[in-house]
Amino acid sequence: MNADELASVTLEHLRAIRADLGDVKERMNRVELRLSAMEQTLGSLYALAGSDRETVNSLARRVERIERRLDLAEAPH
Repeated sequence: MNADELASVTLEHLRAIRADLGDVKERMNRVELRLSAMEQTLGSLYALAGSDRETVNSLARRVERIERRLDLAEAPH
């Protein structure tokens, strides 16, 4: 193989590598976008869970007050 053929083959390989690398970059960009969306969704779910937990705690306190007022609460053990 002479120098020109070697250079030609090398350039072909480099072009193929560059094309593959471009595909990988594009896929990574899509993965990053999806990961970002998942992180935002997860953050929203955590916020909602905290809000729901506070709502349940508030309702439990209200039920306890109602039970005490109606003398329905059991004596503590």
